[in-house]
Amino acid sequence: MDYAYDIVLSLDAGGTNFVFSAISKGKIVGNIITKPSNASNLNNCLNGMVAGFNEVVASLPQKPIAISFAFPGPADYPNGVIGDLGNLPAFRGGVALGPMLEETFGVPVFINNDGDLFALGEAISGFLPKINTQLQQNANPRKYRNLLGVTLGTGFGAGFVHNGELYIGDNSAGAEIWVTRSMLKSACFAEEEISIRAIKRNFAFKTGNEKDTDLSPKEIFDIAKGAAANGNKNAALFAFSQFGTQLGDSLANAVTLLDCNVVIGGGLSNAFSLFAPAMMAQLNGKISTYSGSKVDRMEVKAYNLENELEMAEFLRSSTTMISVPNSNRVVPYNSKKKIGVGLSVLGTSNAVAIGAWAFAISKL
Repeated sequence: MDYAYDIVLSLDAGGTNFVFSAISKGKIVGNIITKPSNASNLNNCLNGMVAGFNEVVASLPQKPIAISFAFPGPADYPNGVIGDLGNLPAFRGGVALGPMLEETFGVPVFINNDGDLFALGEAISGFLPKINTQLQQNANPRKYRNLLGVTLGTGFGAGFVHNGELYIGDNSAGAEIWVTRSMLKSACFAEEEISIRAIKRNFAFKTGNEKDTDLSPKEIFDIAKGAAANGNKNAALFAFSQFGTQLGDSLANAVTLLDCNVVIGGGLSNAFSLFAPAMMAQLNGKISTYSGSKVDRMEVKAYNLENELEMAEFLRSSTTMISVPNSNRVVPYNSKKKIGVGLSVLGTSNAVAIGAWAFAISKL
């Protein structure tokens, strides 16, 4: 196959609209087309999807070599079958979306979730290469190869990349971080405290006014920052602190297993300055034994890479040379285990698009 034109069709699937595009070498080419999702009518939804892709194809200089995009789960992603979706009810019962598009367009089709593709995009073109370049510029021999990407918005999503390759899992259910247990309410899952609904609920709980759930996260953010004329600032700060506390605990569990840097995207990442202190306090906090003695929450130390001083310390080399016993040889010793936590470099949507392109190219 000729990869001189490595054009891949892609799709940003929302509950209201589908946005169709094409990507070549990580950049948008051709027209961007928007169609209503027709979330409750399967035939209209599928017909609209085919029409959207066809309109993009008509604007391209060459035929695409694949289709690759993110779609909400649950799904059997390797087989292209979409399961029971909450915001797209037409797909309930299982729909073989990938095979249908393959037959329609005559090219391979790859479907993943947005957390996976976000992490992949940041790992190959954004967050991870930026960090490694900065380490090299600071004469630090460290090079990071693994990345956990999390998306914060309507829900709590994640993806994990190891050595440039997306980790899918045996059941295409890898990195489903949203359903890990909540530390704030152990009978619930983490997303109940890491989502738009959580910000709204916790703000209203603190104000004691149920109608405050009508406020948007942006309005609550403005109240917390003192940019709104009216509103309970303490309640707004509480809502984002609860969010950060649960996020920090969930990330601590993930990092303990994966030992990697963390990049954060999604709409609620814009409130990083409000939830980051509580998040970092969990990551670098303590946990107890039964007897009450304390140990570090993680074996590694986490650094807030959006903080200039912490970034400088993260980039500083901690490698020293030590002697080998009974030998004249010396070997390097990295005495400090570090991981960084920071915001998307590419922007969430762009990272997902680049991840979709890269995944398709890697599979062809």
